[in-house]
Amino acid sequence: MTPPSNPAPPDAVERAGAATTSSLIAPPLPRRMACWLYEGMLLFGVVFIAGSLFSTLTQTRHALDNRHLQQAFLFTVFGIYFVWLWSKGQTLAMKTWHIRVVDRDGRPLTQARALLRYVLSWIWVLPPLAAGGLFTLSGAEVSVLFVGWVLIWAILARFHPERQFLHDAMAGTRLVHYKPPPPPGKRRWWM
Repeated sequence: MTPPSNPAPPDAVERAGAATTSSLIAPPLPRRMACWLYEGMLLFGVVFIAGSLFSTLTQTRHALDNRHLQQAFLFTVFGIYFVWLWSKGQTLAMKTWHIRVVDRDGRPLTQARALLRYVLSWIWVLPPLAAGGLFTLSGAEVSVLFVGWVLIWAILARFHPERQFLHDAMAGTRLVHYKPPPPPGKRRWWM
């Protein structure tokens, strides 16, 4: 006689089913943009540490000395930061806003795909900066151009069939809603 199998609790089955059906749904645009702004605030810390390290190593005493070398250094540091965290699935801002980056099929990103996404994500920033340099615009004009470009770029996601940003579609990645399940066996007193 075989012992009866232990069926999974109904709430575990429900959570597993919800994870498979909702795992590739894009988060709402306002939540993605809030995550983007939060990521920008967190990058101030990365810039501060990397800039201090660069200034110390190169003995740079003035902010405009070695400016292009420092920009290349920060580009590399940002690349390492994003590629490493995106290949793990989330940055801190993405964890906070329950967003995960995956490939088109819902699998974790490889480092090569995360690098491609990083390079393509500069479309958010480079066109306004290039226009500012090309037409010798003031800082205020570049700021207005940047905000307008970001709004247009974000609104374009509304026209994508899966509500993804254009750089995600080109890189073969997607942002999805992700809320980790509670640890097994741990029940909170209010639930």
